[in-house]
Amino acid sequence: MRLIATDLDGTLLDSSSAVTPRTRAALDAARERGIHVVPVTARQPIGLRTLAADAGFDGWALCSNGAYAVHLDDGRMLFAEELPSDTIRALAEALGASIPGLLFASVREGGESFVAQEGYAAIAALSDHKRDPATMGGVPLEQVLAAPSLKLVIRHPELAPVALFDTLRSLGLTGFEATLSGAPFVEVMAEGVTKATGLARLCAHLGIDRADVVAFGDALNDVEMLRWAGHGVAMGHAGPEVADAADEVGGTNDEDGVAQVIERLLG
Repeated sequence: MRLIATDLDGTLLDSSSAVTPRTRAALDAARERGIHVVPVTARQPIGLRTLAADAGFDGWALCSNGAYAVHLDDGRMLFAEELPSDTIRALAEALGASIPGLLFASVREGGESFVAQEGYAAIAALSDHKRDPATMGGVPLEQVLAAPSLKLVIRHPELAPVALFDTLRSLGLTGFEATLSGAPFVEVMAEGVTKATGLARLCAHLGIDRADVVAFGDALNDVEMLRWAGHGVAMGHAGPEVADAADEVGGTNDEDGVAQVIERLLG
């Protein structure tokens, strides 16, 4: 084990979004052995900064479901994979024709810029993007769609994300990667971008073989990463598709499931 790749919400963090003392101790023990500990998350750097001190994160992180790699200590960017604006526009037009009332937001500039459509902030909560909805503002849809995006967010005031996701897949569109993270919206990245592709690029940079990677996750956006890693661990509360992608099903996030596995592997 040379690198631990872990999802955050629903995985490393407990149900109160905290890093427990046991989990922090396990991460520290791994780092003391020279093992890289990398958060691999749908969050942006703004959402990592709120817990970096608690988790001891000060190295590389993968944000936007693998689209963006940043070093948390010095701000270095390793890569950023953006969704082209013409693809965004075609997707929004096709999906909007099938489901009226959709709202969109675009994550840009290394996750520091959040461009939300008029009306989006009214249905958003702080926990959704780790941003105060009062700071989101609101612009016409055309401005949301007008520039490349690290991640496009699609939501509806009433429909569940899985309904939007299923409809999007049924349209037969190409040129992007869509997934669900457990948040109240669909997340769309550049074509082929997943947590697995981002992790593969980071491991190539660090000179680490996939066989030496242990990955943890609980949601649909973790499936590719769990399959790619040398040892994938699904959390105990993960659904069947996530569990089937893993080599092992561990405890839940409220049972310190990540810490349990790390402790065992460290002996």
